[in-house]
Amino acid sequence: MTSPPSRPGVRPDLAEVFRRNYPRVVGVAARVLGSPDSAEDVAQEVFLAFGRSSVPTGEAGGWLSVAAAHTALNLLRDGRRRAVREENAATGTDAVAGDVADDVVVREERTRVRAALARLPRRQAVVLVLRHSGLSYAEVATALDMSPGSIGTTVRRAEAALRKELNGHASSG
Repeated sequence: MTSPPSRPGVRPDLAEVFRRNYPRVVGVAARVLGSPDSAEDVAQEVFLAFGRSSVPTGEAGGWLSVAAAHTALNLLRDGRRRAVREENAATGTDAVAGDVADDVVVREERTRVRAALARLPRRQAVVLVLRHSGLSYAEVATALDMSPGSIGTTVRRAEAALRKELNGHASSG
């Protein structure tokens, strides 16, 4: 019995890799962008790129997580945040419970953190995004081809850089 013919240019493992990794890819992108809709768009781009790649199946999870973080950060850095602001505004105006002032402060703080994250060196931003998206130190190390023992230090330094960026920007603005 032969396997069904695959479409030209499509990896035979794509469907399985997609099923296994889609939630994580969307989660990583959503952590950066703050918008489920934008995160799904990023996931689509990432899986299209994976489909054209020669990344070994066993390395797919790490590759996809890093690609999601990079793609989402590129979206921030390119200034295409209008969709995120519209999404946040739509959900903020429909809120029935809660204090409007608190909602505004939370939204502004998230926007401030995302902007600071976009100003960090890419490696620091990616380490923070992956770690705060729920990946273990070992998973972050594998995804970024780093020593597992160095991840804690790298995360702490990236967090310090983010705090410095936030504090520096707050005092100058």
